[in-house]
Amino acid sequence: MPAKPIAPETLQLIDAVRNALPDSAEVEEKTMFGCHVFMVNGKMCLGVENDELLVRLPPAGHALIAEMPGVRPLSSRGLMDGYFLVGPTAYAKREQWQYWIHEALAFNPLAKATPKRKKVGRSENNSTQRTAPKGRSSKALEAAETADVPKKHPIFDSD
Repeated sequence: MPAKPIAPETLQLIDAVRNALPDSAEVEEKTMFGCHVFMVNGKMCLGVENDELLVRLPPAGHALIAEMPGVRPLSSRGLMDGYFLVGPTAYAKREQWQYWIHEALAFNPLAKATPKRKKVGRSENNSTQRTAPKGRSSKALEAAETADVPKKHPIFDSD
């Protein structure tokens, strides 16, 4: 069965996440559990499901974050603490958007990587990878995260 076409709004949100990621990071895009996810330095960091932003944050703050308006846990059964779907009302303003991106990128170096499985007969067509330019380190990722230059994108109410 062919894959269901992705809505233009979802493609726009995927593009916004792609633009928000620093060029210095090793980024791989994949489709996992119905989401378009961004693996940063080998770890799931951000993603998009329909009009929601998927973020990976510290599991220790799960209960507090789950109470925020417009945010819901990825799993209602408590199986994926630290993974949240952020609705449009919670990222519509540039400051909100930057908060979620910054928090996910800040947690990424502390997150546990999932062990890689051997691929048997699977196509490489469902993932793309972007690596840091030569001579740039993960320190550049940290510098890019703290940059004050906001990127413009039409997903924000203020643009």
